[in-house]
Amino acid sequence: MLRKTDRNKLIRAMISVVGAAIFIIAAVRLNSIEKTEMISMTGYSYEKAVVTEVTQDNLTEDGYRVGYQQLKVKLLSGDMKGEILDATSSEGNLFGAICSEGDKIIVSISISGDTTTVSVYSKDRSFQIGVFAAVFLLMICFIGGRNGVKSVIGLIFTFVSIIYLLFPMIYIGVSPFWGAVLICVITTIVTMCLIGGFSRKTLCAIIGTVTGVLMAGISAGIFGLAADIDGYNVSDIETLVYVAQNTKIQVGGLLFAAILIAALGAVMDVAMSVASAICEIHAQSPGLSSRQLFVSGMNVGRDMMGTMSNTLILAFVGTSLSTLVIDYAYNLPVRQLINSYSIGIEIMRGISGSIGVILAVPATAFVTAFYVGRDRL
Repeated sequence: MLRKTDRNKLIRAMISVVGAAIFIIAAVRLNSIEKTEMISMTGYSYEKAVVTEVTQDNLTEDGYRVGYQQLKVKLLSGDMKGEILDATSSEGNLFGAICSEGDKIIVSISISGDTTTVSVYSKDRSFQIGVFAAVFLLMICFIGGRNGVKSVIGLIFTFVSIIYLLFPMIYIGVSPFWGAVLICVITTIVTMCLIGGFSRKTLCAIIGTVTGVLMAGISAGIFGLAADIDGYNVSDIETLVYVAQNTKIQVGGLLFAAILIAALGAVMDVAMSVASAICEIHAQSPGLSSRQLFVSGMNVGRDMMGTMSNTLILAFVGTSLSTLVIDYAYNLPVRQLINSYSIGIEIMRGISGSIGVILAVPATAFVTAFYVGRDRL
């Protein structure tokens, strides 16, 4: 006969295996769909290349460039790998680059009949991005130790879930809001179990996180109805409508799905901290009642509310800082700004996310205090 602890470990292992199998099967099935071709890429490709020579720079005496740079580039990828071709590069803020001999770049190649046109799309930043991401992940692992490694695994799983589950679900017509809810639940369970293990603390933190995220989404929905704001009021709506006309994507729900995902990290942090604090207090003082544990959890949570709400609001302000600076420079009237869709959406994002954080505190404190308080000696 298996001991109770061994039996519990076996059950957890079986649940993990079954869950992983379901996740993999769902990801494979969802990503086997055939996408509608939005733009034709026949004859077009983006390849890696290196500048072998700058044949014409158009650099004036005062240091400004006029027109295009003329280059010779050697392709490092694609069907024409190794060939040296003539290319042009414009000095744009979004596309093109100022090139020097030896620079690694990304080129756009257009082939029409016997004519091949090559232009510089941007500098090749793949190596720098990879190094920066690797340093970030190594810092988490080095400073966080074992839990840091688990955090990295959880972070990777979250991105995989969004890319291979959420995006395909939205593409085939699943409600973006409920798709985001499902992804939030899945990633919360996996991340919490990785960091806290299979325990009552983890279970309570999961319940608190899901409650907080749902409250953020519901708050955003109520605000949107009251202020007459929906997912069709975003800045890139023309492109989204065109995409929706050729797919089953429900454009109106994307805004609220984004709010759920953006709030998830902060809500998860608060919920785990409150649950962990209550469990630690109970371990040190097992005679405390559920009510006393709830009050202690609320005291801990109150200290976190301000900083986490501040974090969310500042994050949303940071994403729209360019727009806000432009509005400031034009000295637009406050009445005009506060009633614009862009500002209204940012206010909705910041406040609804903060509401999710705030409500996650009492939800987590109540569930955890009730659960662990039953073990009072």
